[in-house]
Amino acid sequence: MKLLLHNRSMLPGVILTIVFAGAAIVSLVWVPYDITILNIADRMKTPSLIHPFGTDQFGRDILSMIMVGARTSIAVALVAVGIGMLAGVPLGLAAAARRGSLPDEIIMRTNDLVFAFPSLLIAVMITAVFGASALNAIIAIGIFNIPVFARLTRGAALTLWSREYIMAARVAGKGPARISVEHILPNVTNLLIVQGTIQFSLGILAEAGLSYVGLGAQPPTASWGRMLADSQTMISLAPHLALFPGLAILLTVLGLNLLGDGLRDLLDPKLRRART
Repeated sequence: MKLLLHNRSMLPGVILTIVFAGAAIVSLVWVPYDITILNIADRMKTPSLIHPFGTDQFGRDILSMIMVGARTSIAVALVAVGIGMLAGVPLGLAAAARRGSLPDEIIMRTNDLVFAFPSLLIAVMITAVFGASALNAIIAIGIFNIPVFARLTRGAALTLWSREYIMAARVAGKGPARISVEHILPNVTNLLIVQGTIQFSLGILAEAGLSYVGLGAQPPTASWGRMLADSQTMISLAPHLALFPGLAILLTVLGLNLLGDGLRDLLDPKLRRART
C-alpha cells in the first residue's frame, strides 16, 4: 500500500484494472440482463435507473454487454500475450546465448519479417484461410507479440552475458541453456512483467479494432469493437451506443498503461534508488 501511495500514477491504474477485471469475472456468473434476448420494445433507451447505460438497437442492456465484452477482450488479450511470451522469451534467450551466430541471425531476421506485417494484416490473411473468429484474432495478436518479447529478452540478456557471475557460471561448466534459465531469465523477469502489461493493453485495443472491422469475435459474442461498429450508423440518434463501449476501451487501456508505468518505476532498481 505504501508503494501505491508513493506512485500516484499506479493507484488509478490498479483501480481501473480491478474494476474491468472484476466486471469480466462477475459476468461469468451474473449480468443484469441476458444479452441473447432481444426486446425491440425497449430499443435505444437512454440511460436510466433500469438500464444505467441504456439499451442498443435490439433492446439489449448495454451495461450487460460491456461486462460480457470485458470478458471477451481480456480473454483474447491475455491468451495472445501468453502466446507471445511462451514463444518470444525462449527465442530471445536462445538468440542472446548464440549472439552473432547463424541461429541469432535467423531468429532476429524472422522477427523483422513478422514486424513488417501489422496484426490487422496478419488477421486478414488468417481470416482469408480460416474465417473470422475470436480464435483467429488471438492467433494474429499472439504472432505479433512474439517478436516484441523476443527482441526485449535478447536485448536485456545481452547486457547480462558479460557480467562476472555469468562468467563464473561458465567456468563452473554450465552450458548456455542452463545459464539462460538459471541466471538470465530471473534477471529479466521484471522487464517481461512490465512489457506484458503494456502488450496486454495493446492486445485489448487490437481485439477491439479487429472486431470493429469484423475480423474478431462474431455475434452473438459481445465485443466492445463490434458494439462500436454497430453503433456508428445511429450515433446521431443514440450517442450512448458508442459512448459507453468507447469509454470502456479508453479506461481499460489507460488503466493498464498506468499500471505498467507504475510497475516499471517499482521494479527498476535505478528508479528505486532515485526515490530513496
